[in-house]
Amino acid sequence: MKRWLKLAAGAAALTLATAGCAGSGGSDTAASSSGNAPLSGTVTVWLMTGSAPATLTDALNKEFEAAHPGVKVKYEVQQWDGIQQKLTTALASGAPPDVIEIGNTQTAAFASQDGVLTDLTAEKDSFNGSQWLKGLADSGTYDGKVYGVPFYAANREVIYRKDMFEQAGIAKPPASNDEWIDAIGKLKTKFGSDPDFQALYMPGQNWYALLSFIWDNGGDIAKADGKNYKATLDTPEAKAGLEFYKKLVDTSGTKAPKDADEAKPQQATVYGAGKVAMMIGLPWELATAAKTDPSLTDKTAAFAIPGKTAGQSAPVFLGGSNLAIPANSKNVAAAKEYVKLLSSPKYQSQLAAAGVVPGTSTDLTGLDKDPLGSVMAKASANGKAVPASPKWGDVESGQNPVKDMLTAYLTGKKTLDQATADANAALNKLIGG
Repeated sequence: MKRWLKLAAGAAALTLATAGCAGSGGSDTAASSSGNAPLSGTVTVWLMTGSAPATLTDALNKEFEAAHPGVKVKYEVQQWDGIQQKLTTALASGAPPDVIEIGNTQTAAFASQDGVLTDLTAEKDSFNGSQWLKGLADSGTYDGKVYGVPFYAANREVIYRKDMFEQAGIAKPPASNDEWIDAIGKLKTKFGSDPDFQALYMPGQNWYALLSFIWDNGGDIAKADGKNYKATLDTPEAKAGLEFYKKLVDTSGTKAPKDADEAKPQQATVYGAGKVAMMIGLPWELATAAKTDPSLTDKTAAFAIPGKTAGQSAPVFLGGSNLAIPANSKNVAAAKEYVKLLSSPKYQSQLAAAGVVPGTSTDLTGLDKDPLGSVMAKASANGKAVPASPKWGDVESGQNPVKDMLTAYLTGKKTLDQATADANAALNKLIGG
């Protein structure tokens, strides 16, 4: 048994003993995907809640079973809460699921462990590899090998009130940082007499937005250093991104907390109260805001996060998921055929129609009908992921050094140099070796 499986087995033993082994189980068999023998057995698929609409998965499973009469699909929807441990337990068992969805920031942690995920490098082309979304594809690649097939992605944009822009004399959405700052000034001139007005709602720890500014200035949060990563938050380029973040906060006069992110409070709820002209968020946050004020649906539009160069939007962080096949799956051949079908244009177009950016298709027309989704789709081409470090989960699940850096700098508790140096040191302890 591989080292990682030995470590996981201890934590998983009690769960497996009481709940039984998760996954395909039974007498599943599978022919080689390159052979002529028909597939047979059961292919167990774990997708996450909210990832794909039931209409898509119902049709997909029906088509797959019709194409492979000897195979049954056991489809199970999983919850994000607790999924890391559940996957660890399942992958350490002798009968894991055959197809799993993994968050793109989690993929490297599993891919880095010998014998846990199937190497799919040779099959990339069969999964529509020529059309993979690059930023998502990078997160599924570890040590030069492909372990995750892009599933879907989403990215942030600037969501704004069209009516407020018009009243403030802003003829078109900002296309550069300078135009963005100018628009904030015009909004404050028009509506600033209202003490509750915010030209831009900008919480102090929206670090995904910070990534856009760091990348736009040529910096990064960390760089590969062999198989490890070296933090680079103390570089001039990264500091320039942080300085622009502070400029937005200071110029807008936002009332958002400097020691919390966009979820505390939910920024969509704040936007829904009607006193905010802009927020940096995901397209579906508008639906949350519209629960408070339905008229916002028609009053709202979006533009890509501007860059420092006019007409060039900033790179965006791509959140999303990859599809993977456990190395000890009992039905690898069938699992590959399932992922192949899910990666096909037919089902990727349905993902786009559902409001997300497809991972293995460049056809984004399904998002055209949504004014916010279409902006997200266009910006996704310039998308990037966080460092593909196996230890990245420790950054997001623990005391995130990037969030601490933002709060310290924005509140004046630390200078720019102090804040970035301390964050760099803390990040290196987590992912540096």
